[in-house]
Parts: sequence; structure tokens; C-alpha cells
Amino acid sequence: MHISTSFVVGIVLAFPYLFWELWRFVKPGLYPHERKNSQGAVFFVSILFILGLLFGYYIAAPLSINFLASYTVDATIENQIDMQSYISTLTTMTLSCAFVFELPMIVFFLAKAGLITPEIMQVYRKHAIVVILVIAAVITPPDITSQIIVTIPILLLYELSINIARAVRRNDTARLNSELGK
Repeated sequence: MHISTSFVVGIVLAFPYLFWELWRFVKPGLYPHERKNSQGAVFFVSILFILGLLFGYYIAAPLSINFLASYTVDATIENQIDMQSYISTLTTMTLSCAFVFELPMIVFFLAKAGLITPEIMQVYRKHAIVVILVIAAVITPPDITSQIIVTIPILLLYELSINIARAVRRNDTARLNSELGK
């Protein structure tokens, strides 16, 4: 348990640095305008990861742990939570939320690559809501309150992602117009 906890804490603390190293590896292969357009990626990825981690730790995990602690199958069966299951639940909730909060950056890079557009995201919004509900159901225990609490920020991040894709398209269109005007 000590080793697994240390490993998870190490990943959490080193994530910004690990992403920065990954970015330093990818950056030389980008065109100058791609480098310019993706400035601040390490900062925003780190901020979103930390926000997701804090959301998972302070909001989602306590609700889930409270639900699991009070869940009873039968009055004669005692619910005993050991340290291993507590740490496992806490780790799963916090890391899952941290990685799910990266949605805006994923959409940013997909929109930059031309693989996704705001129109596609708007057309498939209903499908995205179902996928978000499934992801929230997988992340949380079988508790509707925890699922809704996790679903709401993911939906907000999805709407933010639509606006990010729209801004990317607008900037790319302006850049193309300026290049054609030269």
C-alpha cells in the first residue's frame, strides 16, 4: 500500500514536469505557426489536471466514500472499509477526474489538427451527453448523486470545448485570410 500510494503521489506531483518533457520532445517536429499557436499548452494542461485532481479529491471522492461507507446490503452484514479499499477509491476518483478534466486541451489539439469542428460537436451533443454519463457512471460508485456531481463539470467542459474549437477555427480562418492577402 505504501508503494502504490507513493507511486500515485509521484505521478501527481510529476505530471506537469512529465508533460513538459513530452512537449519538449514533440515541439521540434511542429511547424513555426503550430508552435506559436500551442504556446501555453503545458501550463493549461497542468492547470486542468490540478483542477480535476482537486475536484476529485474534495468533491467527488468524499461523496463516493460516504456512499460506500453507508451502503448496506442487509442489516446483519457489517460494512467494513479497510485502508486498501479507501486508498483505491480515492486514487481512482481523483486520477479519473484529473484526466477527464483534460477534455478542453484534447479538443484544442484535435481542432488544430482539423479532426473536429464546433459544428460536429454541436450536432453530436446528445451523443456526447450519453458518453459523459457513461464515463461518470464508470468513475463513480453506483450512486446517482455522485454521478450527477461528476457529470455537471464534464458537461461544462464539453461546452467550453465547443467554444475552444470555435475560437481555433476563427483563428485559423484569420491566419489563412492573412496569408492569402499577402
